[in-house]
This record gives sequence, structure tokens and C-alpha cells, in this order.
Amino acid sequence: MNIKSEKSIIEAPVGEVYSFLSNAENIGLLLPQNEVKDFQGDTSQCSFKVQGGITISLVQEELEPNSAIKMKSGEKSPFPFTLVIEMSDESGKTEGYIDFNGEVNAFLKMMVKKPLTTLFNHMTNALKEQFDK
Repeated sequence: MNIKSEKSIIEAPVGEVYSFLSNAENIGLLLPQNEVKDFQGDTSQCSFKVQGGITISLVQEELEPNSAIKMKSGEKSPFPFTLVIEMSDESGKTEGYIDFNGEVNAFLKMMVKKPLTTLFNHMTNALKEQFDK
């Protein structure tokens, strides 16, 4: 299952956005606070619980400065996935989106596709707001 968030333009240079996102602890600032519980993170990994008490964990796999942050599912995640935060310079601003690829069966796909799409769009919008402050 592949999900791509909406593209966003962030009013900050790509280097600043990359620096913020390369610290996995900052991902907690982008999550919907009323839907996520028990967020824990450090510079290279994070985990949190979503509806139903399911734990999602992300571990940095590869950092491509000012271009992409590649993460993979940690051991606590319910299924294997990769999540790539793509970004590029657009005249001093940053254009970015989230690209998710998960190994899920057809039944699980029906259950998780819409909530994950909503989550990733929320995160890209929250990132915009983070830099509009």
C-alpha cells in the first residue's frame, strides 16, 4: 500500500526544514495531539500509540541532507513499512511531502488507508504551521 501526502510549501529554507525533521523527536510536534498518546523520541527514532492502543515506531534508516529522510518501521509496529519525507528547494522555500509504503493485507488496507492519509496530511500542514510561527 502506497500513500503520498499532499505537497506543502513551507516558508523556510530547505536546510532549516531538514534540520528540524532530521531530529525524530520533533515528529511529535507534528502529530495530532488529541489522537496520539505516549509519544517518545530521540534524535534517531520515535514511537507513539494511536487509536486502539496500536504502537507505531519509526527508526531513521537514511538521511539525505536537504533532500530526504528515510525511516522504517521499528520492532513495535504492527506491520513493516517505510516512510520517506521528501523535500526540495523552491526559490528559498521548501516543498515537501510524505511517501509511505506499507506491507499490509487487503483487509488491513481498508482499515488503515484513510486514517493514515489523514495523518500524513495533518503532519505536512503542522510542519507549515511550525515554520509560520
